[in-house]
Amino acid sequence: MATITFHGVGIKALSACVPPRIVYNKDLGYLIPEEEIEKTINNIGIEQRRIADDDVTASDLCFKAAQQLMSDIEIDPASIDVLLFMSQTPDYRIPATSCLLQDRLGLSKETLCFDISLGCSGYLFALSTAFAYASMQGVNRVLLLDGETFSKIVNRRDKVDWPLYGDAGTATLVEKGDFGDSTFILNTDGSGKDVLKIHAGMRNPITADSCVEREREEGNIRTDLEVFMDGMDVFNFAISKVPRSIKSLLQFTEKSVDDVDYLVFHQANRFMMDFFVKKLKISPEKAPYCIHKYGNTSSASVPLTISSELVGALDGDKTVVLSAFGAGLSWGAALMQMHDCKVSPVIEY
Repeated sequence: MATITFHGVGIKALSACVPPRIVYNKDLGYLIPEEEIEKTINNIGIEQRRIADDDVTASDLCFKAAQQLMSDIEIDPASIDVLLFMSQTPDYRIPATSCLLQDRLGLSKETLCFDISLGCSGYLFALSTAFAYASMQGVNRVLLLDGETFSKIVNRRDKVDWPLYGDAGTATLVEKGDFGDSTFILNTDGSGKDVLKIHAGMRNPITADSCVEREREEGNIRTDLEVFMDGMDVFNFAISKVPRSIKSLLQFTEKSVDDVDYLVFHQANRFMMDFFVKKLKISPEKAPYCIHKYGNTSSASVPLTISSELVGALDGDKTVVLSAFGAGLSWGAALMQMHDCKVSPVIEY
């Protein structure tokens, strides 16, 4: 278990961008029997999702979110020292998408840029990286862009995955300043590698056959280039690991749930998040949800939830716990001592 504490750095601002196109789960009669649609929506808590057009990528959504963030807090792009791009849906395999965003955003050519790839837990792992760089001498500001367009890697005839995923891009500015301590607990279990996976890649080279749609388990349709998820295994993993990691975090930081102003979960499904709230004995008002509006946006879901539900709520000093889990398997929790964090409302592109 990696437990990391940072001093004198924190989140200065957050923003998020989603596509304007709305897809409603009530219209999934072609995929799910009509008599089961309402039950499915109630169980997963997802009424609608935002789906990007074919020519819109995760980096496009992140670019717009970053522009909004820099405009709202009036910072010079040249003041960004490090740019991190977290995504499983980059523009290209080569070059790194962070390099493209450096140019698009007009950042200095002296900016350190690189990509990070991880599952739905990725925001926390990337955020810890941003905090680490911001803690270093010679770095004052780190811009973390986290976005996913999972609609491009999920088959529309996969009844397990298609009702879940939506698209979004986010921007988080981390910098030195008058912040209290922030602690991360990050974990990995690679033995669960097959629970959530895209089969084709370097280990299993892509061929013409990889692109052929086939009927899989329980009638689901997908190619080898699209996401497979064992929903029950993910559920069992999450309910086992997530509450325990948050309890460990609170114990390590000598905090109780009463000391926490907000606890922001990865928006996986509503039933699961309700279980976490009850298990941890948290007041529901402290656990914001946006899954009903945006679905599961993978690694972007934690900052998207903040931009959607906590505009103006992080003024002054606040104690916030972030929690996420996903493919790898990987999971983590972080306790942030936030100070006057500027949260921009969600925009569309």
